[in-house]
Amino acid sequence: MSTSATRPAPSTQTINVYDRLREDLLSGRLEPGRKLQMRFLTEAYQVGQTPLREALNRLTAEGLVDSHEQRGFYVTQISRSELEELTKTRCWVESLALRQAMAASTPQWEEALIVAHHRLSRTPRSLNAEQFEDNPEWERLHRTFHRTLIAQCGSKSLVAFCDQLADQLYRYRRLSIQKAFPGRHVADEHQAILNAALSGDADKAAALLTAHFTATAEVILKDKAIFADAPAG
Repeated sequence: MSTSATRPAPSTQTINVYDRLREDLLSGRLEPGRKLQMRFLTEAYQVGQTPLREALNRLTAEGLVDSHEQRGFYVTQISRSELEELTKTRCWVESLALRQAMAASTPQWEEALIVAHHRLSRTPRSLNAEQFEDNPEWERLHRTFHRTLIAQCGSKSLVAFCDQLADQLYRYRRLSIQKAFPGRHVADEHQAILNAALSGDADKAAALLTAHFTATAEVILKDKAIFADAPAG
């Protein structure tokens, strides 16, 4: 009997390997600059070359993978200039989305925002109180809070673009997260953004959101383990 009926369809295989590769790229398990050799990938992800190439092409379109003719695929390198550009762009577009969401505020949006913040605030950032151990649930709730902030903006395309920027910046944040954790009071920053959003003060809310994103970038830019030319201190 043929086994083809029991194998996942190519589209399903592509989706599965895309999701796994994307997670490994964003988390840093596949480090920036690494050559993505097809033999290694097919063995590591237990997938054929056709769905693998489809997944890699999709990740290339998202900016997480670079494709070089005759040389293959590579994990996109990180750079100081890209981090600065991505951060500046995210500040612009999410501030705009937040202003639009606040202008179209509804009791349902405010309630959803309060619930998202409550769940985030009650979840520990680290699984270990003595030393940093990343909490995946915090990361999920953190993304939900930021997405809820702009969900009422009235543009699915704008929200999708903000998500894409958040993903690209997540790669950078993962590289420096352990260093930033001890001295950063992120919970206070989230509370301040929430208060401004609920009070209807769009200028303050946008300024606090911008400061929140900029502070994250500054930690990364000053990390010599990531950028050797980072200023001392």
